[in-house]
Amino acid sequence: MNNRFDLTEHSHRRYNPLTGEWVQVSPHRSKRPWQGQVEKTEEDRRPAFDATCYLCPGNVRANGEVNPTYTATYSFTNDFAALVSDVPQGEFQDGDLLLARSEAGICRVICFSPRHDLTIAEMDTDGIRRVVDLWVDEYTQLSRQENIRYVQIFENKGTVMGCSNPHPHGQIWAQESIPVEPGKKQQHQEAYYQRKGTTLLSDYWQLEVKRAERIIFENEHFVALVPFWAVWPFETMIIPKRAMARITDMTEAERQAFADAYRRLATRYDNLFEVSFPYSAGIHQAPSDGTPHAAWHWHMVFYPPLLRSATVKKFMVGYEMLANPQRDITPEFSAARLRDLPETHYKQTLLSESSNP
Repeated sequence: MNNRFDLTEHSHRRYNPLTGEWVQVSPHRSKRPWQGQVEKTEEDRRPAFDATCYLCPGNVRANGEVNPTYTATYSFTNDFAALVSDVPQGEFQDGDLLLARSEAGICRVICFSPRHDLTIAEMDTDGIRRVVDLWVDEYTQLSRQENIRYVQIFENKGTVMGCSNPHPHGQIWAQESIPVEPGKKQQHQEAYYQRKGTTLLSDYWQLEVKRAERIIFENEHFVALVPFWAVWPFETMIIPKRAMARITDMTEAERQAFADAYRRLATRYDNLFEVSFPYSAGIHQAPSDGTPHAAWHWHMVFYPPLLRSATVKKFMVGYEMLANPQRDITPEFSAARLRDLPETHYKQTLLSESSNP
C-alpha cells in the first residue's frame, strides 16, 4: 500500500482562494458503476430560421413586440424580467431575524446570432467578437445608470441548464446590490491585493502556466484552464493575462483574443462527448460603482453539469447541499481530456468525412 499522499488517488479537500470555500475531491469514486439517472440527449437539428422562435429576426415576441430583421447581434429588455427598474424603494424588518430590501434592476437579452441553428461553438471568431463588443456596449450603458452597482453577464446553454429557447443567446442582469458570488470574490481579491500588491489571478494564471497540469490552451492575451479548486466535473475559466477590472478595459486585440478563446473552449466542450454541450457561463468583474477596484481581475467561468458522458451528469445533492461541494474526477484529469481534444468542431469533421468517403 502506498502511504504517500497522492492528489490523483486519495480523497482530499481543495481551497478556492477567490471565494474562501472548499471542495471535497474523491477521485476513487469515479471507478464506481453508474446506476443513477441517465439524461436523454438533445436532438440538435434546428433550422437556420424558426418561425415560432421569439428570438429569431422579424418574429413576434410573447409580449407582441416584433424583432427587427437583425443580421448580427441584437439586444432588448427582457419581456419577463426578474428585475425591473420601477420597484419602490423600501425595507421590511422584524427584529434581528426577518429582513428584506427592495431590489431594482434591468434584465437584458443578448441574441448572439440571427441563425437559430448555431451555438457559440459553431460560430466563427468574428461572429463571437460581435458578441463581445455588444457585451462591452451593454455594460457601458448599464453601468452609467445611477442605481446600478453590478452587471452580471451570463449564458445558459441547453435544456439541462434550464434554457427554454435554443436560439443562441445570453442574458445580462444589472442591479442595485452586489450579488453573493461576485461579493465573495471581491472580498478575497481585495485581501490578496492588500497583502501582495498584485492581483490574485495574475499570480494564479502564471503559476498554472509554469505547472502546465491544468492549462487547456492559451493565446497571446488569455489563458483557458481548469481551476485547481473546480467544483463541476469539466469546470473551466478564461483569464486575461493582463490584470483588468472590467471587460471595458480590453484593447481591440484583447477583445479579438477573448472571442478566440471563447470559441476554442466551447468547441472543445462539444467535441468532448460529440454533443451540444450544456453549461452555465458568466463573467465576473468589478462592481460598477465608479471606483477603480485595482484588486479585481475579471474572468469568465464555465459550469457544465456533464460527468461521464453526454447522458450522465453531476448532481449537487445530499453532501453537496448539506456540507460542501464534492467531485469524483480530478481537475487535472478534466484538463487533460479537454486539452487533448481537437479544435475543429465534430460536426465539421463529420461533414468533411461524409463528403470525402
